[in-house]
Amino acid sequence: MTLPRRVTLLAALAAPSLALAQSRFPSRALRVFVPWTPGGATDLQMRAVCEVASRHLGQSIVVENKPGASGTLGAQILAREARPDGYTLSQMPNGVFRMPAMMRAQNMTPPFDPMTDFTWILRMVGYMGGVVVRPDAPWRSMPELISHARANPGTLFYGTPGANTTDVTMTRLAQLLDIQWTAVPFRGAAPNLQALLGGQIDFSAETSAWADMALEGRVRPLALWMASRAARFPDVPTFRELGHDIVSESAYGLAAPRGTPPAIVKILHDAFKLAVHDPQHLAVLARFDMPVRYLDSEAYADDVRQVNAQEIATVEALGLRPGG
Repeated sequence: MTLPRRVTLLAALAAPSLALAQSRFPSRALRVFVPWTPGGATDLQMRAVCEVASRHLGQSIVVENKPGASGTLGAQILAREARPDGYTLSQMPNGVFRMPAMMRAQNMTPPFDPMTDFTWILRMVGYMGGVVVRPDAPWRSMPELISHARANPGTLFYGTPGANTTDVTMTRLAQLLDIQWTAVPFRGAAPNLQALLGGQIDFSAETSAWADMALEGRVRPLALWMASRAARFPDVPTFRELGHDIVSESAYGLAAPRGTPPAIVKILHDAFKLAVHDPQHLAVLARFDMPVRYLDSEAYADDVRQVNAQEIATVEALGLRPGG
């Protein structure tokens, strides 16, 4: 038998097995990486959407926290270790685009290429976030905080959930206003907010993990970086309302390794789409004022190309470097 005939025969024999495997997908539990510490808004949102999606898939979904590296450890595992069989997925924050851009700007080799190493499943939600202070802080508004920073350059320290995360938004604001403050990166929302309550930092630039704390009076929000005011915080202005043209909702979704079969992608997409719009999941979003930002697989792939280009431009404009 000639080599081409043998290859063709082997391919023909393998095709039914692949089709059968896909038709039975999923036949076991899935893993979904959340590249942040437990307890933050992203962690709770992802656990809620995975719980609902597991019912539609008929299999359990194990959520694994992988904090560190500015939210890119899940993506690194997808690119380096995971098989393209649909059983390993990851939440994909903007750091997945920003970190490779920063590394290339420093002539370093990134551990993955966001444009070639992933299969994009769907975009799900965006973040509500902003600047919060302790109730006893001297600043009652964002303009007061900015005035203090302008009068006392370099003396204010603020927390972020990781290097090159919310500090990018705050650096943009600082450059816009010609002020200086210093970012202190933590490994997630929980330690960031704990440091604020403990007095180790002056304010936190954080996503909506602080929402319940604000309603309880444990922190005071000064301004949001959303496109519009949050439903539960109607008195808190946006950056735009204060005259600063900055919106940073950082919408995110799910991805699988490169080469995941389209039939499996569709199964995953359909299950998670139902989960995103499920009342149980929407109740969690309402708790953190997180907006639904759903896109299907094709539209999400188009969107990430735009986000990637935007992050490259941001890295160049702000001179961002790996590690902050």
